[in-house]
Amino acid sequence: MLNKIIKYFLENKLVTMLILTGLVTWGVVTSPFGWEIGALPSDPVPVDAIPDIGENQQIVFTEWMGRSPQDIEDQVSYPLTTYLLGIPGVKSIRSSSIFGFSSIFIIFEEDIEFYWSRSRILEKLSSLPSGLLPEGVQPALGPDATALGQVYWYTLEGRDKDGNPTGGWDLHEIRSVQDFYVKYGLNGTEGVSEVASIGGFVQEYQIDVNPDALKAYNIPLHKVMQAVQKSNRDVGAKTIEINQAEYLVRGLGYIKNVEDIEKAVVAVQENVPVRIQDIGLVSLGPASRRGALDKDGAEVVGGVVVARYGANPLQVINNVKEKIKEISPGLPKKTLENGVVSQLTIVPFYDRSGLIYETLGTLEEAISLQILIVILVVIVMVYNLRASFLISSLLPISVLMVFIAMRYFGVDANIVALSGIAIAIGTMVDLGVILSENIIKHVDEAPPGQKLITTVYNGASEVSSAILTAVSTTIVSFIPVFTMQAAEGKLFGPLAFTKTFALVAALIVSLFILPALAHWFFGARIKSDRIRKWVNIALVPLGIVFLFLGQIWGGLMLLAFGLVGILKIFGPKRELAESTDEQTSSGKQRLRRAGYWLLDHAEIVLVVLGVVWLLARYWLPLGPAKSLMLNVVFVAMMVILILGAFTLLEYFYKPILRWCLDHKVSFLLIPAFLILFGATTWMGFNTIFGFAAKGFDAVGWNVRTTKVWSGLAHTFPGMGKEFMPSLNEGSFLLMPTSMPHSGVEYNRKVLGQLDMLISAIPEVELTVGKLGRVESALDPAPISMYENVINYRPEYLLNERGHRVRFKVDRDDRFILSSGDTLSNEEALERGVTSKDLVPDEWGNYFRNWRPHIQSPDDIWNEIVKVAKIPGVTSAPKLQPIETRLVMLQTGMRAPMGIKVYGPDLNTIEEFGMKLEGILKEVPSVKAEAAFADRIVGKPYLHLNINRD
Repeated sequence: MLNKIIKYFLENKLVTMLILTGLVTWGVVTSPFGWEIGALPSDPVPVDAIPDIGENQQIVFTEWMGRSPQDIEDQVSYPLTTYLLGIPGVKSIRSSSIFGFSSIFIIFEEDIEFYWSRSRILEKLSSLPSGLLPEGVQPALGPDATALGQVYWYTLEGRDKDGNPTGGWDLHEIRSVQDFYVKYGLNGTEGVSEVASIGGFVQEYQIDVNPDALKAYNIPLHKVMQAVQKSNRDVGAKTIEINQAEYLVRGLGYIKNVEDIEKAVVAVQENVPVRIQDIGLVSLGPASRRGALDKDGAEVVGGVVVARYGANPLQVINNVKEKIKEISPGLPKKTLENGVVSQLTIVPFYDRSGLIYETLGTLEEAISLQILIVILVVIVMVYNLRASFLISSLLPISVLMVFIAMRYFGVDANIVALSGIAIAIGTMVDLGVILSENIIKHVDEAPPGQKLITTVYNGASEVSSAILTAVSTTIVSFIPVFTMQAAEGKLFGPLAFTKTFALVAALIVSLFILPALAHWFFGARIKSDRIRKWVNIALVPLGIVFLFLGQIWGGLMLLAFGLVGILKIFGPKRELAESTDEQTSSGKQRLRRAGYWLLDHAEIVLVVLGVVWLLARYWLPLGPAKSLMLNVVFVAMMVILILGAFTLLEYFYKPILRWCLDHKVSFLLIPAFLILFGATTWMGFNTIFGFAAKGFDAVGWNVRTTKVWSGLAHTFPGMGKEFMPSLNEGSFLLMPTSMPHSGVEYNRKVLGQLDMLISAIPEVELTVGKLGRVESALDPAPISMYENVINYRPEYLLNERGHRVRFKVDRDDRFILSSGDTLSNEEALERGVTSKDLVPDEWGNYFRNWRPHIQSPDDIWNEIVKVAKIPGVTSAPKLQPIETRLVMLQTGMRAPMGIKVYGPDLNTIEEFGMKLEGILKEVPSVKAEAAFADRIVGKPYLHLNINRD
């Protein structure tokens, strides 16, 4: 059956080409890389930086303003937690009681559908028994999102027409715009679950009641509250008919200003009304708050956009940006005292799309480099240009087919999923190599007169079953990965899917599409010398046109191919002149043979040189700081060494194999040593050879203290284990805490100091700090907890797609600015030059954003730790925004590693934790500044004990 299908596609090339065109077009449409595809529709695979490996969790959030954590715990968290335990599919429940609100985290089994679990919780909440919760307390279900859905943070700032900050806006003005305009506008964006506000002040009417006046008029306080409540309402009556027309009757009584409240009547004494203004002072003021936002030392107002569960994060961010463009003209503006017109502007400070594009750019580049390397290896090893292009065409077609499968099987594109494609490329190429080499063999051995289509079919059908078996074996070996569950399944499942998709796609392409392409590749020849001559001549001006259009690589390659073709046609004929001098004649003949060989294989040599140049240009193995020529030379040397070694191995394989078979014991010592060495490196010297130490201990020899044993134990400690390696996100999240009793004003001051200190670091682009919580169930943080988002500059300037950009330089490698000045990289960095000041140039240099002694993000973090030491504030482990959200979702802690302490009461737990902190600081492998115990007691209370007598 398989061979019949191969034959059908080989004989019906129109069908094959229509299917191939359809698959390629469909793959481009679903590609996650955001390619410009013109008139084609766009239906990309959902994209995020990393997979969401958090637990299947829902949040029940209950607000009870002004109540202490103990009251919240006793009257809200505990009764609600015990009541919600009966929901089907619940794995565990944990709660958090903080001043003014309760958060209950319900963790479901992984097989429970996300929205089904929400509906079960809503059923439970709608049938709460009367008296379970205090009067007026209403629990609510949190947003349909996870903490990883916080994809876009922004601030609202006054800016002039050139985009420069102006100031001139009160925080309560900006907060009102955020709450009643921006928030509603962004909430209506497709894929957005909620928009939460943070910072500034919520303006409210405040009444300062005079107790002496209340006593004089004999009015209790609750009557004042009732009077204000009843004076702020519209009422409706029936209708009245006047002159045969019907009028609706309404009483308008909503409060519009302070005076309306002042005139509200509290009581009437001896026919004299007592108004609010008689017993108190009415004013506008700020509501109490449990959160604030600071940017570079100045308090600001902002918000966070949360993407809905299951939505495409990249698409959501793009939708939000479009909505911001739409609502921005409607934001308020004012003319300041200096005459500058200031308009409120939405300014992002955390935008995950940059990280997503950088991740996609890295993977796109990695896959492109892999394809180039494959072309290079195949050309050199197969030594057939047509076969090389045939094999290489397998990769892009198969990768595009993988995108189709990912889109419709619900596999999101992230760094793990796309890595599956990169891992599978080696196996995918093998299929093309096996098929192509067998076809070439059949072409070489075909009897005279046999049709090429028959030869290609014989070659393809002969290895079809072997290819199918090889792919099936590889797919079956991945079954254990498919069976992983919980966080492991969410992390490695996408990789298993994409690798399987890639192998299946490569199998389909190699068996059904490549034979048809092979028939064309091996059968297409220009038989007429005249036509061949004019084609080669036409390549020369075409290459020159490409050069003028800026396509340097393509122009040079076309030009070289054209010149080689012309040289073959018009060059000297192969006639070996005889010489009277035998030695001279022999030398000339060798030179001529070498020249003829080079001319015969000129196309292969040109393609190898072109691919090496492309590989060096995009890979830059020596780094962007080195010249392109040095990188080209390095790549060429690597290719010569590696492929040369393989060629030598192929040439000397028989004698090497013969020696190994004749000296089995000697040879087997080599793999035995490698296995032992690998196991020691992996598991550690003490683990592998610990039995020997125990034997010596039995006879009284303590070999563990000897220099040799100690040296080996320290040299081979064993490899570390990490479930989720950190992704370089391009930003840090500093999360220190202050003492529990610190107030909002103190924390605001410290937060501003932290932001200013960190922003002074040259590599840091922007620092925005948050204390307390945003108005969302996803953020149950106390006011003593800080979150400083630190955006640091990438090592080299990037474009919006995450690719490095080159800029114009002079002969001394000094950057030429748009103003005409020339500066070295260090001078430009000191002056604060940005991409706007530099001139893009495809043949220029990359601009490095870091000082010479900063070599990695770890060095930037060390700079942050140095400056972020403020008395009364704890240090924090090195974390990043997404990494932190994942850690807190999994463990409930804000650190990748921690110890939970259980005890009879909070005082005992904290006392033990403080002792444990001192011990942990002395552990050699633990950073002393990152080890600290939570201060869980110490919040002062004013207790008003009622004297009932």
